[in-house]
Amino acid sequence: MKRITIDPITRLEGHGKIEIFLNDEGEVNNVYFQVPELRGFEKFCEGRPVEELPAIVAKICGVCPGCHHMASGKAVDAVFGVNPPPTAKKLRELFYMAHFVHSHTAHFYALAAPDFVVGPYAPPTKRNILGVIEKVGKEIGTEVIKQRRLAQEIQALLGGHQTFVVMNIPGGVRRGLSETERDDIADKAKGFVEFAKFTLKIFEDVVLKNKEYVDLILNGPYSLKLHSMGLVDASNKVNFYDGKVRVVDTEGKELCKYSPPEYLDYVAEHVEPWTYLKFPFLKKIGWKGFIEGQNSGVYHATPLSRLNAADGMATPLAQKEYERMYTTLGGKPVHATLAMHWARLVELLYSAERCLELAMDPEITGRELRAQLGPIPGEGVGIVEAQRGTLTHHYWTDEKGIVKKVNIIVGTTNNHAAICMSIKKAAEGFIKKGVEVTDGILNLIEMSFRAYDPCFSCATHCFPGQMPMILEIREPNGELIQRLIRN
Repeated sequence: MKRITIDPITRLEGHGKIEIFLNDEGEVNNVYFQVPELRGFEKFCEGRPVEELPAIVAKICGVCPGCHHMASGKAVDAVFGVNPPPTAKKLRELFYMAHFVHSHTAHFYALAAPDFVVGPYAPPTKRNILGVIEKVGKEIGTEVIKQRRLAQEIQALLGGHQTFVVMNIPGGVRRGLSETERDDIADKAKGFVEFAKFTLKIFEDVVLKNKEYVDLILNGPYSLKLHSMGLVDASNKVNFYDGKVRVVDTEGKELCKYSPPEYLDYVAEHVEPWTYLKFPFLKKIGWKGFIEGQNSGVYHATPLSRLNAADGMATPLAQKEYERMYTTLGGKPVHATLAMHWARLVELLYSAERCLELAMDPEITGRELRAQLGPIPGEGVGIVEAQRGTLTHHYWTDEKGIVKKVNIIVGTTNNHAAICMSIKKAAEGFIKKGVEVTDGILNLIEMSFRAYDPCFSCATHCFPGQMPMILEIREPNGELIQRLIRN
């Protein structure tokens, strides 16, 4: 038995490793995707006044703070039995659309593009954002940085800070928008729309016009036939902030559709001894192991699954791209793992368009920012679509509003089983008897998890608040001199 370790895996948020075990013939026997941190962030929240949680959970992750803040804000609203006024809801969604623009831009250009623009077999020193800029030019690189900065400025304006968000309060938001601020956001949103269109053109030129890449997407070992989950509005169109969770099966037929308070009737979590990260599955089908197909209880919760689960996009330009994607890939649903990158860019365009729509909405500058709170706190669930999948926050409080229990299922946790299965399938596809396992092949395996844009900063947190630190001091020839460990 031979063991190949990819540690650390690269271009993701957080930490993880891949363990590949080969049999005596040199073929894949098993693959383990491990997240070596204890998930325990819910415990930080116990004993706190529930109204503090939206600010606390924003610290879970520096990449997804807005997602946790929004899901938390909705859960707190539910605890108090209050419905925010229309202006407050639209301000929250406006913030959230800017959050999606900045995050999807970062993933495509910094984390995904090196595999396509620079190439999966390029030297590791080139497979990064600097390698991408070297290929596409400094002007494009400057524009990427600029658009992310503008999206962050909107978040900072509405949220109090782009990362340490303090926007939501029970029943509403802390501040409104002036007409001047609204006009500025509208101008930025117009730029987001053009930038999203430009990014889709880059994807078309670099990926879709490259026969080798298209063949890799459609015919390589990057396919996983699972059910698809996503938040939809009343017309079954994609919505990131509000709506019901819809799940369609591997053939695109609706399996279930539920509102936030009902999630425990439909989703449960399985535990394995070799990881701290749980494995959500569909209760209706049950946990049947790491298998794909119609009888599997495993599901996807990704940009591609959101599009699979919906009947379309709620904005016109994104709808056209949605239709083009499915026409090109042979119709709905699509199960090609690498097509998640294309779906993510369709969502980028939708976020930009929706940001502009909200900025131009007359109610966005309204003065009614908070509803009157109900007298009795209790239990509440908030669900939004994070960039990496459906995000659920569930809070239980006592009669004084002090948190007794918290359950959080983040987007990456939803995809944990699918990620493990995708990595194994890629490893089996590329590592064969007699094949030399090069750095390029290991990167092709990493590409299978990278498509999910996983965030283990969200999904795993060490309860003591620190990670073991290992320092190795070596001679120039690699000989180990001293090894220091802090636990």
